[in-house]
Parts: sequence; C-alpha cells; structure tokens
Amino acid sequence: MVSRRRNVKPGFRDTILSQIPVKLRKTRFWKRVIEEAEKSRRKKRVVNLYKINRLTNTGDVVYVVGKVLGVGELSHPITISAFSLSRAAYMKIKKAGGTILTTGEFAQKYPNGSNVKLIG
Repeated sequence: MVSRRRNVKPGFRDTILSQIPVKLRKTRFWKRVIEEAEKSRRKKRVVNLYKINRLTNTGDVVYVVGKVLGVGELSHPITISAFSLSRAAYMKIKKAGGTILTTGEFAQKYPNGSNVKLIG
C-alpha cells in the first residue's frame, strides 16, 4: 500500500530557515514563521492586498506567512515581507510607496518580531 501522506519539499523549508539566523529561531515570532513554512503545500496560505489594506495602517510592519496576491489595492505605504509575492502585488506595493524586504533582511531589521503584524 502506498502512503498518501505528503510532506513539504525540504527545499522550501530550508530556504526560509537559511535566511533566519540561528539565534533568532528560538524566538516566539520566528518559531511561528518556521511552523508555517513546514506545512504542506495544500495548507499554504494566500493573502490578497485588499485584506492587507484593511488590516494595516500607514507605516505598519507586516510579515505574511504565505503568498501575497495582487487582488485589490493598497492605499498606504507599509513595510512587508512574505514567503512569496505575485508580480501584481509587488508592483502595487511599490506604487503605494511600500517597502518589500526578503526574509533575511526582515530578520536583521526586526529580530524579535516586536511591533510586527503577522498575517496569514
């Protein structure tokens, strides 16, 4: 009998882990991010820009544990990082004056995740 249980490709999890410094992996914020990265592909989350727009204010710092899609508009600048971004979402965030950081840059700038909104 063949097992139908699917695991996450180790490449994705390792990509996220390699960007987070070893010291920071013990903090509550980064443990939560790593936990989300370990989920199967079917359980990955997608977040549209209109939801981010509704949940944030000008100047907020956001980490999305999933993929950001370009449905909707962003009416204020934010600092954002995510597992991945669609091309449309990237362009709309830049157009609104937002800043997009990689996970590694985000970990250096906000090591403890304090005052960061975790969306997803």
